[in-house]
Amino acid sequence: MVHLVVVHRNRGAVCAATVGRFLLQDDLTVTVVDNGSSVTEIEQLRSGLRQLGEPINPRITIVETGRNLGFGPGANVGLKRWLSGEDGDPASDICLLGPHDVRPGPGVVHSIVEGLEDHPEAGLACADVGDGRSPIIQPWLGPIGRPPAVNSGWEEVDYPHGTLMGLRRSCLELVGLFDERYFAYCEEADLGIRVRNAGWTVGLLRGSLVQNPESSSAAAVIDYLMVRNTLLLLRTHFGIRNMLFRIGVVAAEHVVGWWRPAVRGPYHSGRARSRAVCDALLGRYGPWD
Repeated sequence: MVHLVVVHRNRGAVCAATVGRFLLQDDLTVTVVDNGSSVTEIEQLRSGLRQLGEPINPRITIVETGRNLGFGPGANVGLKRWLSGEDGDPASDICLLGPHDVRPGPGVVHSIVEGLEDHPEAGLACADVGDGRSPIIQPWLGPIGRPPAVNSGWEEVDYPHGTLMGLRRSCLELVGLFDERYFAYCEEADLGIRVRNAGWTVGLLRGSLVQNPESSSAAAVIDYLMVRNTLLLLRTHFGIRNMLFRIGVVAAEHVVGWWRPAVRGPYHSGRARSRAVCDALLGRYGPWD
């Protein structure tokens, strides 16, 4: 049986609906990792899960961390539980992972599982977010996109989309879990690099669509984490020169954005970017305080 880990924070009803959508596609065991939600939101989560079956399906477990660990560290809580066999199904070789608001399209669960079963050399696989791009890592810029190589089916990529991915047990046992310094954003790119360096491949199931329509973080927080973590990724895997080059690109983007605001990205924040660069240079990682 396939396991599902859902990372949740303060969207109880949404998270319960997400779990319900997955259970309509397959008979899964589920771990919901709650990252320090309010009492009200946790109760809404429990109430929503009870509506899926009274009482709550015994194959669904809520693990409360008591604080906001971030996506990667929160995911690690659920993945450790799966790897240890605490989910009650130690034979499960594949685990799905996503945030509380992921919306899987028809047949997505089967597509990811079948893709990994058909490609035993793959340690990770992900669904298609529908952006018309394939995730790759450019050594001087970090995670970027390129035009897709195929119109449908399996496509080898550098790292999986974090919106919904499948992880193979034997791969994680070899390479480890998410690097918790990232907190959120770029942790899947870091894992993809480590997986491929260990001799595994990563696949994207082109045409197996998922959506991730919500963002509960402020734009400045998102910009800070994306910039800081991209610099961490480059420094870790490609060296200090690559990180310094990317800092130059960040500075140039800021100048151009100040001169022509219309070209700024949707999360652009000059103050957040300045702080991100400083923290990356000083080695300060983890959550945004």
